[in-house]
Amino acid sequence: MATNKRLVRVAIGVGVILAARAAIRKSRAYNLRNKIVLVTGGSRGLGLVIARQLVQENARVVICARDADELERAKQDLASLGAEVMTVACDLTVQAEVEEMVRQVRSQLGIIDVLINNAGVIQVGPSENMSLLEYEEAMKAHFYAPLYTMLAVTPDMKRRQEGRIVNIASLGGKVSLPHLVPYSASKFALVGLSKGMRSELAKDGILVTTVCPGLLRTGSPRNVVVKGQHQAEYAWFKIGDSLPFLSASAEDAAAQIITACKRGDAELIITVPGKVLALMNELFPEFSADIFSLINRFLPEPAPHGEVNERLKGYESESSRSQSAFTKLSDEAAERNNQLTGKSLEPSTGKIADNQ
Repeated sequence: MATNKRLVRVAIGVGVILAARAAIRKSRAYNLRNKIVLVTGGSRGLGLVIARQLVQENARVVICARDADELERAKQDLASLGAEVMTVACDLTVQAEVEEMVRQVRSQLGIIDVLINNAGVIQVGPSENMSLLEYEEAMKAHFYAPLYTMLAVTPDMKRRQEGRIVNIASLGGKVSLPHLVPYSASKFALVGLSKGMRSELAKDGILVTTVCPGLLRTGSPRNVVVKGQHQAEYAWFKIGDSLPFLSASAEDAAAQIITACKRGDAELIITVPGKVLALMNELFPEFSADIFSLINRFLPEPAPHGEVNERLKGYESESSRSQSAFTKLSDEAAERNNQLTGKSLEPSTGKIADNQ
């Protein structure tokens, strides 16, 4: 009898918590119709898919990237959906350019209601073959660029006591995986920045959402930076990015991101494997570290000592292993999401890529 009473109390408690959560979410509900939404890295990949879905929400969309030609192709893509989209060529690693971009948007459209920080770069390869350049460019892309955009838009949001910011980090910002160290280190920094900003900006009516996707089929592998044994490194990354049971479609991810933005969620982890991995790492850090160390043993060895280790893009590292039935979904996504042309990274400057 006593056990039954305890179970009833637990059930009531769970019900109260779920009801309170639903009520909070309802109170935060945000309609994107006619809202001015800036998507960084919106010219291709996940950013472009998010922009397409924002158009369907009747938002007033602004996309930025460094490549003007790529932006024009994205603009035409979105125009086919009946949207008038503003495009701004901008290097997000330069604070003055970010501030000028926000001024242009304010002048032409009005105050930015929603900021979605999506631009990024991925470097694949063993840490032995990474240089300081890879770490510096990752931090510029994933920490300073989102910081600059947040600093540029929050004053207007504070004055209105309303705004939404979505920072697209990564599962790599929760779990540091081998052969992705510069990427993961910078995404950890973004997760910390994003969560801290949510705590401090909530009082001003600004809700910050931290998104940590697992592998997504955006078509981005062909534009990643590859170091080490290029063909071998690229093959494992592209295959993992393409497999349906490991990765999610860009369309599904974009829909989840927009929903999380409208609800004002604190955090969103995308893909079931990603959620399992993040939870395992949180609950069993020693076990997780041992597993990742074991995985590292099966990844390609570093390039031989003394060998010139070039920075190649993914499409420059193709082989029979990376062009097979296992990578078909990634190749189709690349074609669909404006990934086949346009620049991703300039090795001489280390400037960031235009999308995730």
